[in-house]
Amino acid sequence: MQKLLSMSALALAFSASIANAATVNVYSARKEALIKPVLEQFSEKTGIEVRLLTGNGNALLARLENEGENTPADLFLTVDAGNLHRAAEAGVFQPITSEDVLLKVPSNLHGKDNLWIGLSLRARPIFYAKDRVDPSKLSGYQDLADSEWDNNVCIRSSDNIYNQSLTAALIHHWGVEKTEEWAHGLVDNLAKPPVGGDRDQIKAVAAGVCDLAVANTYYLGLMEASEDADEREAASKVAIFWPNQESFGTHVNVSGIGITKHSENKDAAQQLLAYLLSPEAQQWYATTNNEYPAVKGVEWSERLKNWGPFKMDDLEMSVLGENNAAAVKLMNRAGWR
Repeated sequence: MQKLLSMSALALAFSASIANAATVNVYSARKEALIKPVLEQFSEKTGIEVRLLTGNGNALLARLENEGENTPADLFLTVDAGNLHRAAEAGVFQPITSEDVLLKVPSNLHGKDNLWIGLSLRARPIFYAKDRVDPSKLSGYQDLADSEWDNNVCIRSSDNIYNQSLTAALIHHWGVEKTEEWAHGLVDNLAKPPVGGDRDQIKAVAAGVCDLAVANTYYLGLMEASEDADEREAASKVAIFWPNQESFGTHVNVSGIGITKHSENKDAAQQLLAYLLSPEAQQWYATTNNEYPAVKGVEWSERLKNWGPFKMDDLEMSVLGENNAAAVKLMNRAGWR
């Protein structure tokens, strides 16, 4: 098996990288543990070495821009369609041309001009306290702004790209005026300042700080499987409500990937893309990362099945990036900090 480089050797390896048909270099905004094993599987099967550099998504994008045509990177993997759109706008991608790759994933999970493609899906529903909330009283995201939930909603800040993309989706479905009215109502209903990550919002529901929270489902999966007994206990006190099942469906987003504009190993990069979309890799994602497969027909993990089926919003992912600026301005006007 080809060896992936350790973090201590990354800087030297990438600066000294020489284009090689049997090598593909990946910049990843996903943590090493969430991508490295599947890259190792690819290397075992193909003999193609994968060199992995992980880091903050914004920092990696800036690095790609600064490196320009001298970048060793062949692929850039990041999370959220908003971030993928920024990368596409920055001109760091080239179109994916492999029909085998493109046909595996529904077209709404492609970037414009096929500059990137979704690898996995993450849902962003409403979480509620099992012992205090009757889910029959809920219907959708609009409930978060209803006065019935005054001082009872937890959500992270407007700086968070996940919330920006949710708001961008609502702008598409509801228009700016209705979405801004919703954002004002949401802010009025906050039980606490919108600080912390998604897990913090779920824990706040479990602790009785609020009755409703918004978070990505994979955080609940991490808590359910945590070695920390307190996290497992908190997870056991909440349940998922799938919003807007009678209309556009629950908001979903992607982790996605694109071939860099200056890749010198495009063929190997497209082979890796094809592998990441194989049933084997997609099932690994679902089991390990608690994310939904981007490829239709791939079986969900037991945990995902236990959360139940739901209607996903099939909005074009590119819209989330296109509406991002409008979403951020709207959230600022609503006082969502």
